[in-house]
Formats: sequence, C-alpha cells, structure tokens
Amino acid sequence: MATTPAPAPRRRTGATRERQSTHEGFLVHKNGKWIKISAALAAALILLYMVVPLPPHHFGSSWLGYTLGTVGALLILWLTALGMRKRAITPGRWSLKAWTSAHVWLGVLLIVIGTLHSGFAFGWNVHTLAWALMMIVIISGIFGVTAYATLPRALSANRYDAEGAITEKQMVEALRSLDRQLHDAAQPLDPECAMLVGRSLEQDPFTGSIMNRLTGRYPRDATREAAGELRRLRAHRPRIADDPLDKVDAQLTRKEAMLARLRRHLRIKGWLQAWLYVHVPMTFALIAALSAHIVSVFFYW
Repeated sequence: MATTPAPAPRRRTGATRERQSTHEGFLVHKNGKWIKISAALAAALILLYMVVPLPPHHFGSSWLGYTLGTVGALLILWLTALGMRKRAITPGRWSLKAWTSAHVWLGVLLIVIGTLHSGFAFGWNVHTLAWALMMIVIISGIFGVTAYATLPRALSANRYDAEGAITEKQMVEALRSLDRQLHDAAQPLDPECAMLVGRSLEQDPFTGSIMNRLTGRYPRDATREAAGELRRLRAHRPRIADDPLDKVDAQLTRKEAMLARLRRHLRIKGWLQAWLYVHVPMTFALIAALSAHIVSVFFYW
C-alpha cells in the first residue's frame, strides 16, 4: 500500500517574517537596533567629553558644545515630528514601529546630549529652563512608554470575568439596568430608606475630578454611602420575612461592584492618556525655550 509523502515544511517568506515581526515590541524593534545605537552614541559622547581638552567655563561656546547643541536641537525637532508621522502607518524600514522605537531611544539619548551641552552649568536662566523642559518631556515620555507597556493588560483583565468580556458601553448599560431594578425594589421602602436609594439612582458614574478618576477614589460616593446607611438601619430593625431591604441591599452590592469595575476601567484609560497632557504641551514649551536659548546665545552671549 502506497504511503502519502509527508508535506514539505513551508518556506518562510518575506511576508511571513513581516507578519511575525509585527508582534515584536517597538522597544526592541529589529533586535534592539535603536537601543544599541543610542547606547553607543551616549558612551562615545561621554568619553569624548572626558578626554577632549575643553575650556572649564562657557563649555557651550566650545566646538564640542556647539556640536552637541546643534545635534540636540535638530534631534528635538525631528522627534517632535512623530506626532505627524504616527498618522501614516506604513511598512518597511521606516514603519511606525521603527519610528516609535527611534523616538523613544533617541529621546533618552537627549538626556546625555543636552546635559553634556550644558557643561553641567545650571542657573536661573533660559538655558537651564530649556534643559529642565527637555527633562520633563523625556520623563513624561518614559512614563508614557511604561504605561503603554503595562496598562493595556490591566485594562483587558478588568474587562473579562466568568461570563466573558464586557465593554465600557456594556458596563454603563449594566449600571442602568441595576438602577431600574433598584428603583422597583425601593418602592415598598419607607421615605427615609427610599431617599437613600434615590441618591444612588441620581448618581452619574462619570462625575468626579481628574484626580478622582486617576486615583479611583471617590470619597463622597452616593452608592457606597446609601449601602452603608441602609445596612446600619437594618441592624437596628427587627428581621422580617421577605424584607424589601434585603433585595435592595443585594442590588446595591451588585451596583457597587459594577461601579468599581467601570471606575477601574476609566482610571486605567485615564493614565493611558494623562501623560500626553504633560508631554505634548511641554514639547511646545521646550521648542519655545530652545528658540530663546539659541537667540540669546548668538546675539547676547
């Protein structure tokens, strides 16, 4: 009986390699190409700073100071272009992932370039202001990279439970459904208890300050206060069969859990976006301070 020959192993094509490479993180894109380039440049610049004889004062006016300043200024402008570049997703040598990897690691390299350019001479002037703004931009960018590397997993984990995944819209719909059930369950209650439930029903899950959202702490949460007060009242009342407070308490417990889940979702989303409210405005402030620094050096130094 003839046997069927085993199929030959599939040859890895360029398209296959490209699909596999899309799963590679941008921080280690191309086997950490930009990490290696940035580390090598940083080491070379530090060595050059240590061995080349340079004036002890006004280092920025030396040939090395001007070189570092020019490279740093051009690099800042080039890295700022990522905001425009990220809107065009293309494959190849300068794909979005390659550009982002270069943006991150050359941004870290700017710490070395900018600090060496200053000659470690800091004071209350526009030059130090430009350096400080540069550091704020870089540190906020590092925070953003950390957020994007860790928080999406937490966001995904918060969306899943025993019944599967749930979206933000479904969380809001679940809260509205619980509110309708609470409203019906609260009909037999006395005015005092009904008023407490009413406060929970009037609560908007999206209210609160930016700090409330980022910390996930809501000190004056109407649902939590209503649940706590109703439980206190129940403890001082005689137990009866089919007590409507039992049903209301169960519904409030479910609402507290869903509200906490939605707020975790909003907190994680908030941190994924919050760093940009520092990074982007400080980038424009840096460019303005950098322009003032260049003008003052060439015309008033």
